[in-house]
Amino acid sequence: MEIDENIKIQMRKGILEYCILSILSRGDSYAPEIIAEMKDKEMIVVEGTLYPLLTRLKNSGLLDYRWEESPQGPPRKYYTLSEKGHEHLAILDAAWQEMISQIEAIRHGISVSK
Repeated sequence: MEIDENIKIQMRKGILEYCILSILSRGDSYAPEIIAEMKDKEMIVVEGTLYPLLTRLKNSGLLDYRWEESPQGPPRKYYTLSEKGHEHLAILDAAWQEMISQIEAIRHGISVSK
């Protein structure tokens, strides 16, 4: 069965921040590397979506950045997860696990114990 692309796009929009924070939790990265990893995992994201989100996350205090010289081309802006970003990611992890449990319960008709 082929999944409608619009359905996948809507679902991806809701978890893009979570994916970016998860990538950066493993180490510093710059935008083209983030895009490449997302594409590698078949989570397509374009620069026009990523850059505004990175700016919003930085302005929210979840990310820090530094400029680093590049051996080819202009300097690169490397993003890193701030302490607040690590805390936010832990909250997202918990929310994600709760949501998975709820969806599984709905799919299989079982009750969720609190």
